[in-house]
Amino acid sequence: MSFVANTPAQCAEMLATIGVPDISALFDDIPPRFRVKHVDMPEGLSEAEVYDRLHRLSHRNAHELTCFLGGGFYDHFIPAAVDSLCSRGEFFTAYTPYQPEASQGTLQAIFEYQSAICRLTRMEVANASLYDGGTALVEAALMALRITGRTRIVLDSGVSPIYRHMMRGYTRNLSIDLDEIEVAHGQADRARLGAALGEHTAAVILQNPNFFGAVDDFSDIAAQAHAKGCLVIVSVYPLALGLLKAPGEMGADIVTGEGQSLGLPLSFGGPYLGFMATRMAHVRKMPGRLAGETVDRLGRTGYVLTLQAREQHIRREKATSNVCSNEALCALRSLVYLSVMGKQGLRDVAWLCAKKAEYAKQRLSAIPGVSVKRSAATFNEFTLELPIDASDAVARLVDRGIAAGFPLGRYYEGMSNYLLVAVTEKRTRAEIGHLAEALESVL
Repeated sequence: MSFVANTPAQCAEMLATIGVPDISALFDDIPPRFRVKHVDMPEGLSEAEVYDRLHRLSHRNAHELTCFLGGGFYDHFIPAAVDSLCSRGEFFTAYTPYQPEASQGTLQAIFEYQSAICRLTRMEVANASLYDGGTALVEAALMALRITGRTRIVLDSGVSPIYRHMMRGYTRNLSIDLDEIEVAHGQADRARLGAALGEHTAAVILQNPNFFGAVDDFSDIAAQAHAKGCLVIVSVYPLALGLLKAPGEMGADIVTGEGQSLGLPLSFGGPYLGFMATRMAHVRKMPGRLAGETVDRLGRTGYVLTLQAREQHIRREKATSNVCSNEALCALRSLVYLSVMGKQGLRDVAWLCAKKAEYAKQRLSAIPGVSVKRSAATFNEFTLELPIDASDAVARLVDRGIAAGFPLGRYYEGMSNYLLVAVTEKRTRAEIGHLAEALESVL
């Protein structure tokens, strides 16, 4: 939407044309008690002043830290081809095209993105992306409620606490029961999850690797859930699928995840990418849009927006969601990343992450007073128990140029001494050694 700067004279002319004395009269239909009384807006600044102010603010952040921080977002290498291809002007929009006949290239990119997500997750159909991993998971839960007509969601506490917080916020005013099941020794508690599944349960939500870094095979939970008519939703770390069993092979019905690790740089909250895939049987209950491939009457390949089940396209009561706008440019970046890496490249990166994480475990567990939680296999992230508060350790290590990890005490009661450490393919043996030496020195 274009921005049109109107002069006071132009505003006065428009108001006179429609017979309104001033702008405030446009809001007469809003009762006075609901109107904004005062907007505390500072005086405007010139472009140079704005640049200088934002530049100074940005330099209050710690720059050039060696990053071992994960918890859902990771410092992966991004091939230069990703930026180069995604910077082309014809792709440089964040939105789905509304004139599909004039947007064949964009539609083809979305179609190929959907195909890549299906191959990665071993699912049958994917949509054109969602805002982020948390939004995708919430939408998956709402989708399960629509499919089953049930009212209860069982949520494993190994799912990201940020996602669970979002889930509670989205469903607060809905007639939905959320049942959170604590993990047992860092993994999904089979006995308690099984006992929580019942005739009113729409879905059980799991995460692999879970927030503590533990890798799991949910095939047994999926079989148990399906026997009771429940769906299985799995949130995944997509880069880990280069190495781990895909959720589709475990029997998942809906798969979601955060696509930041697929070619999107770290930033303060995004823009990131949510992806969603499901079984074909559930496609009409899936939010968002789907691009499809077809042929015209001359047999030429063409692409169309095949399914658009949002409120602006169909009757409101039949809409799947009204917050399902996609992140087309971010989805394109993930598609380019996956294409550049290829099947073997993705596997190689996943191996590097896993092997370097194992080396980091060895170095860090050798520090007196530090232990690595080993309840399950991990991918590239694992949990440390420290002899001091993990937040204090992290703060001290920032002064030494290291973002050491994610303190778990913020989200898990009684875990103030626990630190979640992530190792990507970018971390070197020297950097891992520096982390070990620096951590030992601050304990």
